[in-house]
Amino acid sequence: MTPLNPQQQAARVWFEALRDRICAAFEAIEREMGSDATFTYTSWNREDDPTGESGGGVRGVMKGSVFEKVGVNVSTVAGKFSPEFAKTMHGTAQSGTFFATGISLVAHMANPHVPAVHMNTRYLRTGASWFGGGADLNPAIIYDDDTADFHAAMRSACDAHPCADYAHYKKWADDYFYIPHRKVHRGVGGIFYDHLEGDFDGTFAFTQSVGEAFLDIFPKLVRRRMHTPFSEAEKHAQRIWRGRYAEFNLVYDRGTTFGLKTGGNVDAILMSLPPEVVWE
Repeated sequence: MTPLNPQQQAARVWFEALRDRICAAFEAIEREMGSDATFTYTSWNREDDPTGESGGGVRGVMKGSVFEKVGVNVSTVAGKFSPEFAKTMHGTAQSGTFFATGISLVAHMANPHVPAVHMNTRYLRTGASWFGGGADLNPAIIYDDDTADFHAAMRSACDAHPCADYAHYKKWADDYFYIPHRKVHRGVGGIFYDHLEGDFDGTFAFTQSVGEAFLDIFPKLVRRRMHTPFSEAEKHAQRIWRGRYAEFNLVYDRGTTFGLKTGGNVDAILMSLPPEVVWE
């Protein structure tokens, strides 16, 4: 693809490095449970450009004893929006062109006492340039101390940077990760932010802090719960709960829409869907 400018390259390198560190941390947890599961990586180019000149990414997936299914994707793409979709995008120039680089992670856990989680951070450039993303916890069985510790980690990431506002981003997550047709939230929240413009160094530093906070807190929560015994009834309840997660991602999630509308890899986009789901 067209050579990246220094800001685009810095963001891309960070997201890819974060992917490597997260995958290594998750594989280490599998080792602790006696599993030899590892990530399988599949590279892809944009569907409308098999030459790879407009970018692509790498889809990483692991299925193990602790992580029933976890996907960690990185992508760097550029192109042009359709006229209809361009109207919905923040800061889109008249030409409708875009650049996007980011990391997206969803983990569905084997033990229903271990919370599922989502994390995504990204850098986009259209007529404007901005960072967006966040992280949210999605437990089938809620533990108040897990919720409190996760939110404390996200609050610390925000409090360290003048450009961030934890209270605003927490409410944004609560509002965004809501399933109107079910009248329930997808999980216990976290933070969500978008269109964070202005000083590149400051907004990038905050986005890096979100990634670091996630990498610190989530493995701790996994280790806290992964040895907890569970019943088949609890596993069944987890499968029912996962249906809500699938419904949100397929009906409301903006990241899913963006990926499909811009020629992304379908398997990478839909890796967020749970491995086993029950609707009753």
